[in-house]
Amino acid sequence: MNDSFPKADQVEIMILAEGTYPYIRGGVSSWIHQLISHLPQFTFGICFLGSRPEDYGEIRYQLPENLIHLEVHYLFGESGRERGRVREIPDAPERLESLHKALASPHGTLPASLRSATFFREEFTEGFFLHSQGAWEYINRRYLEHAPDIPFIDYFWTIRNIHRPIWTLASIAARLPRCGLFHSPSTGYAGFLGALASYQQGVPFFLTEHGIYTRERKIDLLQADWISYRKPTLLRQPEEFNVIKETWIDFFSRIGLFAYRRARHVFSLFPQAREIQLRFGAEASKCEVIPNGVNVDRLGEALARRPEEVPPVITLIGRVVSIKDIKTFIRAMRIVVSRLPEAEGWIVGPLDEDELYVEECRQMVQALDLERNVRFLGFQNILDILPQTGIQTLTSISEGMPLVILEGFAAGVPCVATDVGSCRDLIEGGLDDADRAIGSAGAVTEIANPSQLAREYLDLLTDRERWQAAQKAALERVHRYYREELFLQRYSDHYRKALHGGHRL
Repeated sequence: MNDSFPKADQVEIMILAEGTYPYIRGGVSSWIHQLISHLPQFTFGICFLGSRPEDYGEIRYQLPENLIHLEVHYLFGESGRERGRVREIPDAPERLESLHKALASPHGTLPASLRSATFFREEFTEGFFLHSQGAWEYINRRYLEHAPDIPFIDYFWTIRNIHRPIWTLASIAARLPRCGLFHSPSTGYAGFLGALASYQQGVPFFLTEHGIYTRERKIDLLQADWISYRKPTLLRQPEEFNVIKETWIDFFSRIGLFAYRRARHVFSLFPQAREIQLRFGAEASKCEVIPNGVNVDRLGEALARRPEEVPPVITLIGRVVSIKDIKTFIRAMRIVVSRLPEAEGWIVGPLDEDELYVEECRQMVQALDLERNVRFLGFQNILDILPQTGIQTLTSISEGMPLVILEGFAAGVPCVATDVGSCRDLIEGGLDDADRAIGSAGAVTEIANPSQLAREYLDLLTDRERWQAAQKAALERVHRYYREELFLQRYSDHYRKALHGGHRL
């Protein structure tokens, strides 16, 4: 742990950030920074959970003054702990089986025995799980019952790697400073830590899902090439997919349910996300939609600097990573440039998160002869970019509620986006009938459909009347529903009520 980080014995709100703030720009990180920076009446802490130290660079944000505590932990790096002497537990396989059934319970309540840090430190220790004869016998029994047709070594390491972070999280929970409440922007490991720490300190736990974590991890896992085992084709059943991937997905589904059940409030950013949370086990009485908000006054500066003519520039603001599907945008630009040679595609966002994918995108630009039309601009000030933009686009295969669309709206830029997350709600209106009556602020397309994207880009760039109607809808929608002060006030009210409610849990 870095001694130069701010430290405090007590904070009001501890945010549990898994793989985001303050090491990653954009998305959830921007939301966390916005929340802390604009609620100076509260003190905040950040507990960052990363994969391995080498996966992250330097801190990307100027830390706000009211962020008085920051600690950083890695779940999959070298633990540095010696094996030491392993204490065997009588009837260990049977006790592990009982524990597994409790964890897999459809009720989703964290078993009472697991709510105490002493359970992990004194009863079922990490050394016992990783090295004991009893744990070996239990894993072998599970393997023979559930996965005998895959290599044992694959199953063994899967079970160890999935569960090992639980002991790290339990250790973190036991050492966190005193907190008024815990707030996680996701389920997953951060949500599990929030539930565990909430039980141990007897304080509220808030959960805000920007995207539905279980669904996003399922996408990641189904695409992952590091989980390589599949049955030989002749032995595979119809619709069967990798049992190893299924094990990971099932694990994240179960710990997500623990977070839902412990949380006092389960927030989402748009109505469809709330419906998914309900299907995944969240209680309706806890669920509330709080849309993101943007500083429309600041972004109005960009609106004031727009030229009279619509620039033939289509801008994708986002990280250059596979989930943003930059390659589909490049393919769409090939179609657009064939019809409108002066059109440009700007890709604005960090280029250092997946260097292999960035290189593949650059090679695609070259292969499609788009080097004069498609530009990789890296991280930029959007106040400089948006006035020069005719259309903003997102071609992602998964999103939550993209702040960047709202920022574009406030700067007078219509959007063409794939039908993921809240993109349709933002563009066509989804909060109420009055929102829908405002009209379309652009267009929504299928995922991975470059020809459909290109058609919408061209129609908006060549039909001035349609473009102006989309701009008018964008400005009216963001001013009426998505002002930053509305979003901040709702969180401030919930925080104040939880911190000053006068009772512990």
